[in-house]
Amino acid sequence: MAINNINGGGAKSPIDNQKLAQQQNLNNNATQAESQKAAASTVRQDSVSLTQSAQQLSQVQRKGTEAPVNQEKVDKLKKAIQSGQYNINPEALARKITALEAEIFGGKA
Repeated sequence: MAINNINGGGAKSPIDNQKLAQQQNLNNNATQAESQKAAASTVRQDSVSLTQSAQQLSQVQRKGTEAPVNQEKVDKLKKAIQSGQYNINPEALARKITALEAEIFGGKA
């Protein structure tokens, strides 16, 4: 059995390919914009924060690298250590360590 007069049986309107392409481009652009917006909202930025002690230690290290070096004294100490003539005063060493800790951590020397 044949079916006639589907959709009123009128002539089919021709497809306007240019309008169809424009509409598809608009749809694609909207989809891409939404995807980019979603991706942009999920981007995270890394950050680093240092404790106050770490900042102070960094500052002390920076000062140490900027300090002038007495090369003559360094050479003299190297020779004394190599020859075994360098003596360590434990009390003076302890005082200096305590003073350094006080400078770094803000305590009393």
